[in-house]
Amino acid sequence: MPVRKGSTIDPERTRAGIVEAATPLLYERGLDGIGVAELCARLGVSKETVYRYFGTKEGLIQAVLAARSKRVTDWIAGAVAAAGDNPRDQLAAVFDELQRWYDEPDFRGCAMQNAAAQHHVEAVREITSRHLDRRLDLLTAIARRAGAADPDTLGRQLLVLVEGATLVAAHHDRTNVGRHAKQAALALLST
Repeated sequence: MPVRKGSTIDPERTRAGIVEAATPLLYERGLDGIGVAELCARLGVSKETVYRYFGTKEGLIQAVLAARSKRVTDWIAGAVAAAGDNPRDQLAAVFDELQRWYDEPDFRGCAMQNAAAQHHVEAVREITSRHLDRRLDLLTAIARRAGAADPDTLGRQLLVLVEGATLVAAHHDRTNVGRHAKQAALALLST
């Protein structure tokens, strides 16, 4: 991320570049698993740069989580949209995408779940709460399109399946977890 001599500095691009570079590192090591000095060294930026753009390491963590939440939300919403108009296909697409993610060799669980569990800071909890709200909105919309008698309740039940499957995949055996959760979700959608 160093800027070549004579280059102009684009603050938004610099900030986004730091967030992008920090995301996999914080996901791999955990939010508290790396100090500011090592984080800066691994990112190739000075502490002053981090503090200028984010205020503190906490500010960087919040920016990373917000960016990851947006990316994950867009990814799942894209899978739902690509599945067509049938709510069953849309719901199946959510769990199929999750299973593909669980099968990745570097899967370490949901960054939002990990952050909420390991980093008890109100700002982080607000980000994770908004993330869950967006996921709940997506699932509730699927339930509504399916004609569920109580789409709000079904949306919450589906959210429990999504989050529970992700937690099990991260901390137990990830084999077929998404597929099992998909079967349960489709059964709920049929009731």
